[in-house]
Amino acid sequence: MYKYHLFLILFIGLFSCQSTHEEAQNGQEFKKGTFGFDLEFLDDYDSLVVLGSGDAMLIISPAFQGKVFTSTASRLEGQSFGWINYDAISSQKTAPHINAYGGEDRFWLGPEGGQYSIYFEPGSEMVFDNWQTPASIDIEPWTLVSSSEMSAQLSKSIQLKNYMGTTLQGEVDRVINLLTEADLQRLLDIQLGDGTKWVGFESNNTLTNTGPTSWAEESGTVCIWILGMFNPSDATTVVIPYLTGDEQELGPIATTDYFGEIPGDRIAMQDGILYFKGDGKHRGKLGISPERATSVAGSYDAENKVLTIVQYDKPEEKSLYMNQVWAIQDEPYKGDVINSYNDGPLENGDQMGPFYELETVSPAAFLDPEQSITHTHLTFHFEGEEGQLNEVAEKVFGISLEKIIGIFD
Repeated sequence: MYKYHLFLILFIGLFSCQSTHEEAQNGQEFKKGTFGFDLEFLDDYDSLVVLGSGDAMLIISPAFQGKVFTSTASRLEGQSFGWINYDAISSQKTAPHINAYGGEDRFWLGPEGGQYSIYFEPGSEMVFDNWQTPASIDIEPWTLVSSSEMSAQLSKSIQLKNYMGTTLQGEVDRVINLLTEADLQRLLDIQLGDGTKWVGFESNNTLTNTGPTSWAEESGTVCIWILGMFNPSDATTVVIPYLTGDEQELGPIATTDYFGEIPGDRIAMQDGILYFKGDGKHRGKLGISPERATSVAGSYDAENKVLTIVQYDKPEEKSLYMNQVWAIQDEPYKGDVINSYNDGPLENGDQMGPFYELETVSPAAFLDPEQSITHTHLTFHFEGEEGQLNEVAEKVFGISLEKIIGIFD
């Protein structure tokens, strides 16, 4: 259980304060919303892997598909940044269609819709009643290959059948690393003030074709899809930089009608920045094409003073991305590379969350037998005084927190 991992971290000197370990061992009660609360809750359902360095910690779950459930920048008492579906986990029941357990870095595969979908049986109508998440990325446990205080490796064999009837056999290798200050400087080129706390981690996700045939355009393939599920607030705004330019050349700025058109008072596009409400109160999803996308997205929660940044390894060369819309498509390899989803009530009033998501996908995996593709997804959280967080936002996004906060006023 996690107590062993915490003891190992303490033993090798990564935590200076022995009380952290004693609090965990002695059953200290943590408030909901803290990392300690989530650690105690999840420990009842899996032998967790806990990575930690200084005040930064994160939880990885082999039983729940190798996901990073949550992280913190302030140890056990600090904010827990990942959204966790406590009801789904504690029920220990398997739900139809999808088991949305949560997690701020969870591995999925696309496409969700289209003639190469792996979520619909061949010939079925693409409606919710027929939609089913493949078990290997939904309910089946993954194998923990190795772990240390800063890294963990997990793996999973998969076998899928797409809407065309093509069988895809593969192996997923997932390496999750807790990032250091040197990584922060290298990746974001920022220096933090003394009052700013942060946590950062990356998942390196490698998919290998282990079957006897190639994954090709005409028979269909898959793409790696990493989704981050985060806790919303009334003052959370998603921020996605995009490349400006003529729509005739680059296409529309964003796809905004995945689940019906997003209302105009919940989305804005100004001067190369897309803004989207992440309050968990209205269901909507948007996407940014590879022609428009940069390699960064994020959000700012003005209520809790948390700045979140997501990076990914967008290829420099032009690549094909899979269209995930639930319909047979004229252009099945013309899809989005960055997505954001805001949860909200369904027509019947039910709601899974609330949460919001920041997602990235890899190019289509056209692989010969034993060939591989890797997609790297990075997540950073910064918390502290707005003046210091503003410097990070201006460096990474090119805009001020004042602009973000006031965009929907």
